[in-house]
Amino acid sequence: MLLAAVPPAASAQSKKQLESDKAKVEQEIKKLNNDLAKAKKNSKAGQQQLRLLEKKIAERTKLINNLNGQINLLNIRMTQTEDSIALMRGQVDSMKIEYGKVVRALYRERGSLDRLSMMLDTKNYNYAYLRTKYFRDYSRYRRRQAMAIRQKERELNDAGLELKRQQREQQGLLEQQQRQKAELAHEQKAQQKSLKDSKQKEKKLQNQIAQKEKQKRELQQQIQRIINEEIAKARSAQNKEVAAGSKGKTVSSTTTAPSTAEVALSNDFASNKGRLPWPVSYKKVSREYGRYTHSSGGQNMNNGIDLLCDGGAAVKSVFNGTVTRVFTCPNGTKGIIVRHGEYMTVYANMGTVTVSEGKKVTTGQNLGTVYTNSDGSAEFSFQLWKSTSSQNPRTWLR
Repeated sequence: MLLAAVPPAASAQSKKQLESDKAKVEQEIKKLNNDLAKAKKNSKAGQQQLRLLEKKIAERTKLINNLNGQINLLNIRMTQTEDSIALMRGQVDSMKIEYGKVVRALYRERGSLDRLSMMLDTKNYNYAYLRTKYFRDYSRYRRRQAMAIRQKERELNDAGLELKRQQREQQGLLEQQQRQKAELAHEQKAQQKSLKDSKQKEKKLQNQIAQKEKQKRELQQQIQRIINEEIAKARSAQNKEVAAGSKGKTVSSTTTAPSTAEVALSNDFASNKGRLPWPVSYKKVSREYGRYTHSSGGQNMNNGIDLLCDGGAAVKSVFNGTVTRVFTCPNGTKGIIVRHGEYMTVYANMGTVTVSEGKKVTTGQNLGTVYTNSDGSAEFSFQLWKSTSSQNPRTWLR
């Protein structure tokens, strides 16, 4: 009756389902371990690593809950088995007591229970037949009773073996549970460390971004200052030429006109708007022209276009002109300004420079290479100016 309380089929089905769920969870944990190992190889994947670790902890918790379910189910089965053993043991004891009483009673009457004399000492044949049948049936009953006792003892022995098997299974599940709990504790500790590291990296990254944005601002200011200096220098040179040509007459700088060659170059440059070649082979545009809000807070103005490219990529002049300035950027890299009449192009964040100030260059001529950062990345900055006004390079490049 106790065994019938939980149907064996339902119990087996539940155990099978739990084992299937456990296998799926273990497979998911294995996959997450592989993904986590890949994420650890990439220093930029801290957030992904943290998400994977959180998911892994959730899956590990599911696995522990699954093991708890299997242990609880096994405990129910063990209780049923123990109850069955107790019931069968009581039945065997009762059968043995009853069988013993019969044997002892027969033993006490063994002298007066002679089968032949009992058969002959009867009134008629029918009584003799009934006595004979009684002895035969009673002998069969005793043999069946002895067989039933032996059968019950075998069942009792099998139940004992099944209980031991269940106990071994329980021990295995408990050991698995302990291992999973230890793994969970380890992963939770790793999660806390990852969170701490992530916050530290985030803070460090924010500081790096802020420093980089500061250098960009300083670069914009530096380029603006150099452009102004170049304009002032050009006007001064024009004033001297006009003064020399006028034989000592004073000419106001506001009436100074550019040279014929400069006008021709400016017109030639302007006529190629939208057809100028890109100064460098790039992978993607990291920052477009215009004002933007950066991730560390605050705003900056990008007077050009920033390009992500391979480290050491060749930098080329976008048009014929003269190198008027080679300068050092705030981050320690090199920069070049090439004049094209009234227009100027700026090439910044260069690692090497192959031209010098005053040298004339042609379209596509090599000016140097892009600077390579310590992590192997490279970002090149290109600007285009008309006098003191920055232009959007997108509208000039093809």
